[in-house]
Amino acid sequence: MTSLFHDIIFGPVRSRRLGLSLGVNLLPSHSKLCSFDCIYCECGWNAEHPGPRRFNSRRDVRSQLETALRRMVADAAPPDVITFAGNGEPTLHPEFEAVIGDTLALRDALCPEAKVSVLSNATQLHRDDVRRALLRVDNNILKLDSAFDATVQRINGPQNPAYTVRGTVELMKRFEGRMILQTMFLRGACNGAPIDNTTEEEIAAWLRLVDEIRPRQVMVYSLDRDTPCPTLEKVAREELQAIAARVEALGIPCSAV
Repeated sequence: MTSLFHDIIFGPVRSRRLGLSLGVNLLPSHSKLCSFDCIYCECGWNAEHPGPRRFNSRRDVRSQLETALRRMVADAAPPDVITFAGNGEPTLHPEFEAVIGDTLALRDALCPEAKVSVLSNATQLHRDDVRRALLRVDNNILKLDSAFDATVQRINGPQNPAYTVRGTVELMKRFEGRMILQTMFLRGACNGAPIDNTTEEEIAAWLRLVDEIRPRQVMVYSLDRDTPCPTLEKVAREELQAIAARVEALGIPCSAV
């Protein structure tokens, strides 16, 4: 069953990709706010969780994060990573850059070995403040699930009709490699329409974009949690590893989880 995060700070949880992760939710605590409507989102469909656009305040985020970090350090179990995720797209927060600044200061003071990560769908990269903030974090993790606009529409459901893969790729290239590219591979059907971004046509086109973007790392993964669309299928680890090998042939490190 899909569900929301009802707290500003959640976890820590053991992340497949990042280690012991303390989560930060900048989005509303009782509704979902996202510029995508992904068919695999663990928070469910956007329409299932309507509500006011009431972001968690910068002050509350800082206060609760400090409390959580002090507790974890006192317990001799500091996080490996502080991860911005939650009920939608974290970079939508109007004070995202300032929140990142607060978080980095707390990290440096309390647990300097921890990394700060942001999981983003890359829809706000046109904003200077978002780009500046993402360049400051340790792991700037940006989503790109297909090279084709039609596939992105089916998998990710961009809420902005002006969204294009090409526009997103051009903005990713501006990071000059200071980013991690993350891609969800899946197949099956949703609302009666077939879904498959693992075909040779899909993978070859995606690899061309990976080579163009040249991120410092790529993460490929498949389903691990409940999804709002129940007819999706997980891609086998062996298939993910084969895709990862093709990325590494480009000279780019790639993890498959």
